Amino acid sequence: MSYLAPIDEIKFILKDIFKIGDKSSEQRNLDLEYDTIEAILEEVSRLAENILSPINRDSDLYPAIHKRGKVVLPPSFAKAYNAIAEGGWIGISGDPKYGGLGLPLVVTTFVNEILSSGCLSLALNPLMTQGQIEALEHHGSEKIKKLFLPRLNSGEWSGTMNLTEPQAGSDVGALRSRANMAEDGLYRINGQKIYISWGDHDLSSNICHLVLARLSGSPEGTKGISLFLVPKYLPDDSGHLVSRNNVNTVSLEKKMGLHGSPTVVLEYDNAKAWLIGEENKGMAAMFTMMNNARLGVGVQGLSQSELATQKALAYAKQRKQGKNLKSFENGSTAIINHADIRRNLLIMKSLTFVSRALCFDTAISNDLAKLEDDLSLHQKVSFLTPITKAFCTEVGCRVTDLCIQIHGGMGYIEDTGVSQLYRDVRITAIYEGTNGIQAMDLVGRKLGSGGRVAHTIIKEVANNEKMVASRFPKLAAAVSIARKNVTKALDWMLSQDELNERFCGASPFLNAFALLLGANYMLKTILVSNDTNRRELAEFYIYQILPFASVEASIACKGSDHLYGTSSFLANRS
Repeated sequence: MSYLAPIDEIKFILKDIFKIGDKSSEQRNLDLEYDTIEAILEEVSRLAENILSPINRDSDLYPAIHKRGKVVLPPSFAKAYNAIAEGGWIGISGDPKYGGLGLPLVVTTFVNEILSSGCLSLALNPLMTQGQIEALEHHGSEKIKKLFLPRLNSGEWSGTMNLTEPQAGSDVGALRSRANMAEDGLYRINGQKIYISWGDHDLSSNICHLVLARLSGSPEGTKGISLFLVPKYLPDDSGHLVSRNNVNTVSLEKKMGLHGSPTVVLEYDNAKAWLIGEENKGMAAMFTMMNNARLGVGVQGLSQSELATQKALAYAKQRKQGKNLKSFENGSTAIINHADIRRNLLIMKSLTFVSRALCFDTAISNDLAKLEDDLSLHQKVSFLTPITKAFCTEVGCRVTDLCIQIHGGMGYIEDTGVSQLYRDVRITAIYEGTNGIQAMDLVGRKLGSGGRVAHTIIKEVANNEKMVASRFPKLAAAVSIARKNVTKALDWMLSQDELNERFCGASPFLNAFALLLGANYMLKTILVSNDTNRRELAEFYIYQILPFASVEASIACKGSDHLYGTSSFLANRS
């Protein structure tokens, strides 16, 4: 089956749950008209369904290749990339002063979901450029902005981020790339970077790399890192490309999935570069791009959950096998009538709904924080970002795995194409900071101020419980149990002075809190909608998935004894 953009689902969450176009005095809004939202949804859906979705299989079967010094992609990619660029979807949130559309991040978020469901490999390219646009808007000089941003917003040029080196993965401070000031006022970069998504290709006329490197004499570790902009081709002041820079593609990585997205090893050999921001302040500047990308990666997980759910549901309706135990009909029944299949489909559907709500919540909070310069909202965004990245990508892996399971043996056969979804989404739990790192960030830095943001969210859950309790007391009681257990886990985390004690339970705590957030979105659904199908999905989630929040919350508080005990099982061997 072909992908169909979930327009009604997106509109329901935006309009009914988050009310982003509500103009009432008590409702903070983004000054967006519903007609504008619907027009954007219709347009980007046509693009994803008619141009991107048909090439998604090509992205898996015909990987990018490195040939005679060039990276070559399937011919179908050029038309699709041009359609994305010409539609304005790359610079959708960019500053209009530099050619962007200036739309809120939540619009970029639902646009990127739809594009990524169409073809994840290709949609990763605009995502990287969008992150670079935001970084340059915040940290680039006016000269840099005028030269680079209009061409990045239009898609004429594309952008990447270069952090990782063979010896410096998550420990970015261990990098060895070096930078030196030259007589012409620019810098020269030397070093090698690996795992660079869309680091070389033939879709745009130039590729601009944001590169972390250390200036001579700078301190070791992250405090001595600076950020540089290094284009593949050097432009003059008018933006005309005049010469090739000394940036060379060494090789392409052979990957488990995302075959259509070229992941390259880049060599910088005295390459010319512009400093972005201040010397030795590169990590702060790069985090602007990374935080943008972390939400974007969460959206990638969501996009594959949606695609997998659609494929599994379509297959379950047409595949006949076994008897329907709920009826007295003779002969084979569609497998959607079997209890285990129905359970798996409802798990997929409800987790996809929660993932979408979480992504939109993070984006809307980001938009409002910028609009109102509200510190509490900035802190909420900071808190939600690692949860969104980790939870939505874990869900993406789980839901695509269930899609294979529902297809049975056919799911393991490449002809159906469903294994591609799992192979493509699996990297999302790893790149832009592994999910374990996201969890440690959450229980470390993001629980500052006594866990104020977390307690505020928990209080909102309690208020929604009370409003639902008059109609559905058992449902509210089930949420209450999870809320109290997550609160206990939060209090335990805050009581630990030794950070590693928190880290030992970081991932279970993140999962527990994410599941509680999901329950909150389901409570809101019940409060704003009388639709029976939506209420039944909320009930399924609260009764059958939310209980795991209490389990995860309990595990989160076990500390280090079971990880650093006397057992020799994990002892080093010579």
